[in-house]
Amino acid sequence: MISPELLRRYPFFGQLSDSHLKALAMVSEVEEVKAGTLIFAEGKPAEYFYFLLEGSIDLTYSVGEGLNPKTFKVFQVGEINPEEVFGISALIEPYTINANGTAAVDCRYIVIDAKALRAMMEMDNRLGFLFMSRIANVAMQQLVAIRVQLAAAWA
Repeated sequence: MISPELLRRYPFFGQLSDSHLKALAMVSEVEEVKAGTLIFAEGKPAEYFYFLLEGSIDLTYSVGEGLNPKTFKVFQVGEINPEEVFGISALIEPYTINANGTAAVDCRYIVIDAKALRAMMEMDNRLGFLFMSRIANVAMQQLVAIRVQLAAAWA
């Protein structure tokens, strides 16, 4: 459990009421990892939603190479910076992680139990709407960034 005041500091959580912040704080923890730590891996169940407090996280994606499915090429597909959320797959079916997340430097972040958050969102439509509106905004920003990367790669 963390303090609701920690969440209140950040614009991502700004539209949430005091009761929403308290409920969210009850299912949240702060974790710290060293540089090089794998935080989540593609293909695994997405059990947590995250908010980065300090550090930077590299996002990579593995693609099978040619005719040998045991050989993979790893591509850097993005990065997460302070005050950004990650692990949005935990809130969108089929709740499966679609990239690898590795701490580029020492990191500190909030970990939110996704199953508990989803249950709260189902019970409180206002919370669900506010949260998913923010998630949709993040997803659209990520989509735009990926399109820019693709355009640069194809140019």
